[in-house]
Amino acid sequence: MRHGKKINHLGRTSSHRKALLANLAISLIMHKRIKTTVAKAKALRKYVEPLINRSKDDTTHSRRTVFSYLQNKEAVTELFREISQKVANRPGGYTRILKLGARIGDAAEICYIELVDYNENMLSASKEAKKKSTRRSRGKGSTDATTKPGIEKPAKTEGKAKQAKETPKETVTEQLENVVKQVEEVVEAAEKEVVEAAEEVVEKIEQQIETVEEKPEVEEVTETIVEETPEAEENSPTETEEK
Repeated sequence: MRHGKKINHLGRTSSHRKALLANLAISLIMHKRIKTTVAKAKALRKYVEPLINRSKDDTTHSRRTVFSYLQNKEAVTELFREISQKVANRPGGYTRILKLGARIGDAAEICYIELVDYNENMLSASKEAKKKSTRRSRGKGSTDATTKPGIEKPAKTEGKAKQAKETPKETVTEQLENVVKQVEEVVEAAEKEVVEAAEEVVEKIEQQIETVEEKPEVEEVTETIVEETPEAEENSPTETEEK
């Protein structure tokens, strides 16, 4: 067992370890977040943060120094053009490790390592937390006006409170008036539709009544025919008697 172990060799030779860290640093610079093991992420953090810190000084010497570690022109340009401007106001701690748990195959601890200034969700959450926090001095000499006896609140605050209470009522009354107007318009439209439907029904009924009034003429003709038939029947027996 090696006590006082400062460098994690990651089970690799020196050249293999340097190549591994250089490739991980290039991926982190280009993609802003990578997924790897916790041991590699901790080694990468010590490797890449000095390079990010050097990118703040955009000179030929610093570019050549970073290039000697990364051996990738695209990563160097990305680091000095974009990341250096994003990290300009940060005094250190450019990366963040987010642990994800154990890997299924070999139970190795997996994590995300990312650049702090490119995680917009966590930045917005931190800004909201800063806005909500308030600092109040609680020294011996500081005393609140409410704790002192005989001191009342100024009248301005009461006036503001009254205005705050009155304004919602006005808005509610306006909303109610608008709702009443809308209901009246809907009722008028419904009444018009009902009147039109009633007129159509009345016209249909009048047409049916006219057709029914024309039918009695036919019934009168049938009645005359029926009245003529009994006379014929009455004449027929007298003729037989005469014979």
